[in-house]
Amino acid sequence: MSTTNPKYNLRNPLPLSAAQEQEVKQLYYKRVRALCAPEIKAFAECAVNRTVTATWVCRTQRLAMNSCMVAHAKPEEEDRAREEWFATHGERRKAKQEELEKTERRREEVIKMMREDERRKAAAAAQASS
Repeated sequence: MSTTNPKYNLRNPLPLSAAQEQEVKQLYYKRVRALCAPEIKAFAECAVNRTVTATWVCRTQRLAMNSCMVAHAKPEEEDRAREEWFATHGERRKAKQEELEKTERRREEVIKMMREDERRKAAAAAQASS
């Protein structure tokens, strides 16, 4: 097992950092919101152009939305989100590495262009002074 590309055991995962736990939570909330999308949409449509009155005018939709969220916000759903996080960890790491490499190539390209520009300016200044 190499340290550069660790394989995670989905049943007994390693402790995650705070940032990784936050990513798992985001996946978890995204999954719950996806399961309750119709209820959320109904509440949002009711609440359009309302402020304080949305609380009681849209009470039915709000209660339906909250009930759905509570029904799906279970530890089992969080476990599924954690498993999804571990399953896609390699893909995310690869995408991040590719993005860093792309940024580094662009940085080197910009530095090269700046140096060429400086050389041209220096040559033009030398030619103008002679």
